[in-house]
Amino acid sequence: MRGHERDVTSTGHPPWKSPVALSVLMHGLILGVALAGWSWSVPRDEPQPPSISARLVTQNEPEPSPVTEPTDQPDRDEERRQEEEERQRQEEAERRQAEEEERAREEARRIQQEKEREQQRQEEAAEREREEQRKAEEEAARQKAEAEARERERQKAEEEKRRQEEAARKAEEEKRRAEEQRRKEEAERKAREEEERLEAERKRRERERRLKEQQLEALADEAEQQREAEERQRKEAAAAKARESQMLSESQKYQALIRERLSQAWYPPSSATEEMTARLQITLLPTGELADVKLVSSSGNTAFDNSALGAVKSLNRYPIPDDRDTFERYFRQFTIEFNPRRLR
Repeated sequence: MRGHERDVTSTGHPPWKSPVALSVLMHGLILGVALAGWSWSVPRDEPQPPSISARLVTQNEPEPSPVTEPTDQPDRDEERRQEEEERQRQEEAERRQAEEEERAREEARRIQQEKEREQQRQEEAAEREREEQRKAEEEAARQKAEAEARERERQKAEEEKRRQEEAARKAEEEKRRAEEQRRKEEAERKAREEEERLEAERKRRERERRLKEQQLEALADEAEQQREAEERQRKEAAAAKARESQMLSESQKYQALIRERLSQAWYPPSSATEEMTARLQITLLPTGELADVKLVSSSGNTAFDNSALGAVKSLNRYPIPDDRDTFERYFRQFTIEFNPRRLR
């Protein structure tokens, strides 16, 4: 279907051989046979009904017997028989006519259905033809698109080839120029190297001369520096010895203060004996506050150990020297033994 037009597919048969024409012809033949079987009878003259004479009587008068004209009984029976046969023939004809009409209507319906089927077949054929045409158009469009794509690829390949050839030409030209530049630079480099070699030789000789002078001066300086270093080491050793002596004296002073404070804070349990000794490791902060305490060696008595730990933890601040070096060396971390006879 294109727009408002409708495609009709030819069946390939002459018009008079089409199913529709054959159906119409068959219907005409059936109708002709039905009409030929119809019984055409000429109606006979109806016999005159017998005349009946009567009279009107009053209520009290006796009713006279009706007087009828004499008739022939066999003739009337024959007439009734003929009427009955005629009626039956008419009913039979009507029945046949109704059957023929029903067959005609059935044939008309069949012909209509056949026409509809034929129309549907034609529409389906037209639809198939349109589908095939659409597929053909799509195939043609696809082939055209492929051809255009191949052409674009070919043009792209040619362009890429031209670009590569141009790039190769430029690269070759650049290579030639680079080679010329390299040879030029090589010549300049060799000239510079020769100049540099001569200059280096001159400088080397100058350095050797200065080096000899410097070596002589260095020997003199080294002897002087060695003398000064020995003097400096002697002074530093003396100062270190004095410093060590001062730090040791300072540490002993504050260790005695710490033992005194701990002795005042320690309350050994009643079960303590002179053989019990608990060794604790104490870690202090630069402020003198307790950072950590560990039981290094137990006395064997839990109460004794806990009393020593409690004494260490009970001091809010430990007496420490102001000198940071002395603190770091002797009081950052140290051990102390708790014994009923001594505290060291």
